[in-house]
Amino acid sequence: MSDFSTILRQLSIWAIPVLFAITVHEVAHGWVASRLGDPTAKRAGRLTLNPLHHVDPFGTILLPGILLLLHSPFLFGYAKPVPVDFGALRQPRRDMVLVAAAGPAANLLMAIFWTGILWFGVQLNAISPYFAQPLQLMGQAGILINGVLFLFNLIPIPPLDGGRVAVGLLPPQAALTLARVEPYGFLILIVLLFTGILWQILGPIFQIFQQIFFHLGGL
Repeated sequence: MSDFSTILRQLSIWAIPVLFAITVHEVAHGWVASRLGDPTAKRAGRLTLNPLHHVDPFGTILLPGILLLLHSPFLFGYAKPVPVDFGALRQPRRDMVLVAAAGPAANLLMAIFWTGILWFGVQLNAISPYFAQPLQLMGQAGILINGVLFLFNLIPIPPLDGGRVAVGLLPPQAALTLARVEPYGFLILIVLLFTGILWQILGPIFQIFQQIFFHLGGL
């Protein structure tokens, strides 16, 4: 099989899990914010599962594609952030935590969903391997991308969800200090990513996550 065919096959397997992983993640933020008093995302038309409303040219298409071409040990991507007016929330400090936590929670639920797809593919293998293999591969891809997003977004560095949760839970002075990191947050994460430090931290935890969900899926 040529390199082009291999890449095309990988893209066909990963496209749906990646698109829905990042789309549902962002919709979860907006939906929870809407329930807690902030209609900003709803007014902006972002409470939809249509990926076209959430696609970021770099984060949704280019970055995952580059990582795929470089045979990265993990795949990562992101969508356009859903707009949230924290001042419009009924209890801003508490509700900020709930809105931020909604994204990783959505990825955990999607990992469970894709585990079900994997399990179904494993069971179907004895009957129809032709249909079973794509389901198994897509199920594995869904578990992997959602596992990465779930763990990555728990890192307590703003503007990641884990950072916003930490800001909402820490005492006021410590929260203010951490919040000041936000303008430099992505730069810190990029350095950690391309130096390999990030994978050294998350890798062992991710391996455990993968093993648990693959086992539940029948592998």
